[in-house]
Amino acid sequence: MNIHEYQGKQIFKKYGVPVPRGIMVKTAEDAEKAAKELGTKVVVVKAQIHAGGRGKGGGVKIAKSPAEAKDLASKMLGMILKTAQTGPEGRKVGTLYIEEGLDIAKEYYLGVTLDRATSRVTFMASTEGGVEIEEVAHTHPEKILRASVDPAVGFQPFQGRTLAFGLGLTGDQVGKFVKFCQALYTAYVETDASLVEINPLITTKSGDVLALDSKMNFDDNALYRHGDIAEMRDVAEEDPREAKAKEFDLAYIALEGTIGCMVNGAGLAMATMDTIKLVGGQPANFLDVGGGATKEKVTAAFKLILADPSVKAVLVNIFGGIMKCDVIAEGVIAAAKEVQLKVPLVVRLEGTNVELGKKILRESGLPITPADNLRQAAEKAVAAVK
Repeated sequence: MNIHEYQGKQIFKKYGVPVPRGIMVKTAEDAEKAAKELGTKVVVVKAQIHAGGRGKGGGVKIAKSPAEAKDLASKMLGMILKTAQTGPEGRKVGTLYIEEGLDIAKEYYLGVTLDRATSRVTFMASTEGGVEIEEVAHTHPEKILRASVDPAVGFQPFQGRTLAFGLGLTGDQVGKFVKFCQALYTAYVETDASLVEINPLITTKSGDVLALDSKMNFDDNALYRHGDIAEMRDVAEEDPREAKAKEFDLAYIALEGTIGCMVNGAGLAMATMDTIKLVGGQPANFLDVGGGATKEKVTAAFKLILADPSVKAVLVNIFGGIMKCDVIAEGVIAAAKEVQLKVPLVVRLEGTNVELGKKILRESGLPITPADNLRQAAEKAVAAVK
């Protein structure tokens, strides 16, 4: 789950990570009031969407007066903000963050995530603040500093100093940066975050170290432990199909292909998408219905796939272990009848109650194309699209 910048900064403040003063608003009038309340010579009007690169897209503007803040807010609220991360469709801006202006001396990048290669929480830092880290990694990989944290002892001061020196910090800023990193590490671990990014992290002309931005992603599987964070979810920022999938506890990710996939098990789902690509097709989604899905869950999954207008064929690939093939068959038939299926449907079943499942499909009266193995199923789905 992702959250907005202003929400991330609320969490930062809770854990002692220094951030500038700011106020979330939803109207132009409130933007003017917020600018007056902050009382600085300039304020920054920031669009709140779940995507980076807002500044390049026109989603971050400087206002030199409360009146100008109101004017900028009126133009930004309701706009479709397009960035490299939103795609060409962009995101509608419904919330703004009015933040105090600061005398910035230098910008940096700082991120915390799990390095799956080492199975350790890893800090990444760079002097290239304000630049997308992917671009830095591609063009100047030597400018990315790393510190891997031993979970038995946590983030250590010497690691903070090493990063600080690598960034060129001196004097009191080194100590401030170390405390900053220690607080950030605690926030990352205790909130079950999967990613924390600050781009840019800044030093001011007075020597302070602050998070000028915040990006926090969380492990959905741990949200039951964090009711306060779960409440920060903004459904309007999510793909409507993915939001609907969460209601039925389905693992769904929309893609750009034409073959809808319904599979049980993440590994089998990945193998199914790979096989579709191998035989010349493009998967329209990743969808894992899980190992113990009910008829209702399968029906919901099937309807979710068919709600995508780009889907020209559907491939169902089920290995029945805990999941029974007859349950899948009943769910597929129920959904196909309810949505009045108009695209080719290829079904490959294997495992528990497979013969019963195939029998149910044969006797359904629906134009279902059976397949005996994954390769054959993928080939039939691709052929159906063509």
